[in-house]
Amino acid sequence: MSLIQYLKDRHLFLLINFVLFIIICVIMNLANVGMGIILLIFCIWFIPLFSLISMEFIKFKKFYDELNSTAEGLDKKYLLFEIVKEPDFIEGRLIYDLLKQINKAMHEHVKKYRDMQNEYREYIETWIHEIKTPIASTRLIIENNQTEVTKNIDYEIKKIEDYIEQVLYYSRSNNVSKDYIIKEVSLVEVVKNAIKKNSRDFINKRISVDIEAVYGSVYSDAKWLEFILNQIIGNSIKYCKRNEDKVKIYSARNRDNIILTIEDNGIGITSKDINRVFEKGFTGENGRRFGKSTGIGLYLCRKLCKQLGLGLTLTSQTGEGTKVNIIFPLGNIKYR
Repeated sequence: MSLIQYLKDRHLFLLINFVLFIIICVIMNLANVGMGIILLIFCIWFIPLFSLISMEFIKFKKFYDELNSTAEGLDKKYLLFEIVKEPDFIEGRLIYDLLKQINKAMHEHVKKYRDMQNEYREYIETWIHEIKTPIASTRLIIENNQTEVTKNIDYEIKKIEDYIEQVLYYSRSNNVSKDYIIKEVSLVEVVKNAIKKNSRDFINKRISVDIEAVYGSVYSDAKWLEFILNQIIGNSIKYCKRNEDKVKIYSARNRDNIILTIEDNGIGITSKDINRVFEKGFTGENGRRFGKSTGIGLYLCRKLCKQLGLGLTLTSQTGEGTKVNIIFPLGNIKYR
């Protein structure tokens, strides 16, 4: 708040005082009152007036400047009135009390929807747990009745399980810190587990896999890392060209990090879509052409990598393939 702004806000009060003083001056002049008396009245009138205005300006400016500086230093600005001091003037106290009531109502409103979100997430996790029972029973029936039809059913059930797993990880993605355990993880083991999970698709589509150049260990959560790899490998399989298809996975150490790369020679991604592949729900030209994309997989991978403190980048050229890099900061890595 500047002095000019404050005086503009008080202009009516000042104008009334000046008009009244001029009227009194005219009356005193008609009554032949000397200029010395008029000047004395001016001093008695306006010196206390200007002193009061100056004191009020300093008091208001101090409060509002402190309010602004405190707000600028907060990441969560809605916590402002939890730490700001209550002002000692009536207008400030009225504003303070009103905003405190608004802040309290906002917290109650947010809590209501947070509780609803938590209840929904708990329901989803319970549903996922329950749905695994009939799926396990179906797999048991299939194992006892092996035919070409049941093999196809088993293949489709595997897809259902993948989508269920994606729902589970999506529901937990905002609270990943409560679910992961950081420990030393062998990149080779995690990659092999992800390859094994997709082995049937690799065999059916005759896609070769090269993991000879995967080395080292990282500190991360094996379960979440395996899920991220599974989503990326699934995309490589989904958008293969069916002509000498190949997925190559390898790791490399740089000065500041270790990078695990998943590279394929599939159809690639168009240049207009490349910058949007991590957006939630974005399917792009390939997703519309093949009709298999949900637009959730890569979005979820980016979100989980961020939660785990990992980097995730993607490069691609149409018709030549796609390369995805998972970047592990060197401070969190043991390389052997």
